[in-house]
Amino acid sequence: MTAASADMEPAAAGLGLFEKWLSVWVAAAIIAGVALGNLAPEVFAVLAGIEYASVNLVVAVLIWAMIFPMMVAVDFGAVRRAGDKPKGLIITLAVNWLVKPFTMAALGVLFFEVVFAPLIDPADAQQYIAGLILLGAAPCTAMVFVWSQLTKGDPAYTLVQVAANDLIMIVAFAPIVALLLGVTDIVVPWETLLLSVALYVVVPLAAGAFVRQRLLATHGGDDKAVSDFTGRMKPLSVVGLLATVLLLFGFQAETIASRPLLVALIAVPIIIQSYGIFFIAYGAAKAWRVPHAIAAPCALIGTSNFFELAVAVAIGLFGLGSGAALATVVGVLVEVPVMLSLVAIANRTRGHFAAD
Repeated sequence: MTAASADMEPAAAGLGLFEKWLSVWVAAAIIAGVALGNLAPEVFAVLAGIEYASVNLVVAVLIWAMIFPMMVAVDFGAVRRAGDKPKGLIITLAVNWLVKPFTMAALGVLFFEVVFAPLIDPADAQQYIAGLILLGAAPCTAMVFVWSQLTKGDPAYTLVQVAANDLIMIVAFAPIVALLLGVTDIVVPWETLLLSVALYVVVPLAAGAFVRQRLLATHGGDDKAVSDFTGRMKPLSVVGLLATVLLLFGFQAETIASRPLLVALIAVPIIIQSYGIFFIAYGAAKAWRVPHAIAAPCALIGTSNFFELAVAVAIGLFGLGSGAALATVVGVLVEVPVMLSLVAIANRTRGHFAAD
């Protein structure tokens, strides 16, 4: 057993209460957020005003709580093992960075400037396209461990894929977003964009790597110290996720309650993109004879979104009540049921792939 697989083995042995009922918890948080946002809008208005340099501090703290335990679990040393089985990593990186951002932008333009044009104000359409671009340029880093676990994916290889994605995200997210926003004639505030990447990618990764190194150093290199630490921190991550979802839907509660058709319209390109990206990556893995334990997480990483980053950047760039922020929040709404359906597809087609 490798060090990385030892880190993930306790989780892989069986699903916890949170993972097993993930869709229920998230649905409850969404319903509570919309209800509270309509019942007490003044409370959410106060929370929305707690910001610095266009970054909402409440959202920032919750997102940090959500992603930090996962960042500690990421073993960047695992990147050195990427050459052992390169096919899955090549597919993941190609889909995440050469296909997904550009197809998401194309779908956004197609639907909001052509298909839904009679239903959407042009200025609002630009905002929704911007939110979709942010979702498309942010591949999953945290929840992918849950999706991998649900499909009995190779935990060590999942760590390799996540570590490689995180390293690329540091340098690629801002330029890709800026390029696609520029192509769609949306003003790019570079200062806020780079600040968001630093806050939600660079700093958490650096902090996670530091804590991981200190844990290993003080426990004689025993990886169990890392898994014990992340296990103790898991409730914080769960609270962070559910509180973030509740807060985001509370901020957008009036819009969601008064314009449910708009939410449905925004969901259409997200759903098409999700299934399309999954089958592109999954089909490529099947054609390249990648084992299922690598192929399933490989496809799910690109399909799932780092919605925490997308939401945070949308708020920083365009504001809490913006159409861009709403689009990323709809991404949260769509994410869980779509990903669980894709997990079911991956599990049912396991027999079509090589076992190892």
